[in-house]
Amino acid sequence: MRAVTVDRAAPGGLMLSSVDEPVPSASETLVRVAAISLNLGEVRRARAAADGWRPGWDFAGTVERAAGDGSGPPQGARVVGMRDEGAWAELVTVPSARLAALPASVTFERAATLPVAGLTALYALEKRGLLIERRVLITGASGGVGMFAMQLARLSGAHVTALVHREEKRALAAAHADAVRVGDGADLMGDAKTFDVILESVGGNVFANALRLLAADGLLVTYGTSADRNSTIEVAPFYVRGGAKVYGFYLFYELQRQPAGAGLARLAALLDAGKLDVHIDTVLPVAKIGEAVELLWNRAITGKLVVTF
Repeated sequence: MRAVTVDRAAPGGLMLSSVDEPVPSASETLVRVAAISLNLGEVRRARAAADGWRPGWDFAGTVERAAGDGSGPPQGARVVGMRDEGAWAELVTVPSARLAALPASVTFERAATLPVAGLTALYALEKRGLLIERRVLITGASGGVGMFAMQLARLSGAHVTALVHREEKRALAAAHADAVRVGDGADLMGDAKTFDVILESVGGNVFANALRLLAADGLLVTYGTSADRNSTIEVAPFYVRGGAKVYGFYLFYELQRQPAGAGLARLAALLDAGKLDVHIDTVLPVAKIGEAVELLWNRAITGKLVVTF
């Protein structure tokens, strides 16, 4: 079968290779993959990995062989799921707890955007509890997680402010937020407004500014550093707020507490009901995987990038 592997000499550092078909254990389901979506974290990891390593987290497809122990969806079921690595392949094995069945209205392309981006948004927002009438700031709002987070926060009754890094991203964010700002968040401090919840994924100056925008007892959830992995902060304005907290969110750690399958089923149901929208910037065939990763790495994507088998 075909799978994407790291190859330094190939465009984007990735190529399609012929590999052995996987053999599922009794508690695993074998899925024929129809679509995958790309995330910055796995692309960053692929760029540092040795030749031959197989990247990939998100996928959607059809159950080729049901789990032998009876857990998970039956053969022929349309599903969405995620792996720790190796999902960019024609066939994948996956523990049943990391799968969810898809409603008929949800396409494979739309479903493939849900695992990492959707679950990060869903589980990160839940760290603050009820969001009714809470003020929420989403940085990196035009990215995959940001697009889901804005919608989920508003569905939960929050007042949402989106922060995007370029003016051309404003209009898309405005469709899902109560207010949109462009830049690194410094101008928000002039409003004398603070936020109960901040989802932060940019790093650098954006992270430092976001800390100063937390309300008393506010929570900043940091889950990425798309622009800058280093940040210099002024400590006093943070602690004098009183009760403010920073939570380091790593999805694969969170999945030890909350199974992926349960969250994916919730997100798929929202898509089916028309309460959640997916913005897919670009769809490419897997033969163009090198081009796809370069687009994502250069921040040329708004929302999600999907690749099909």
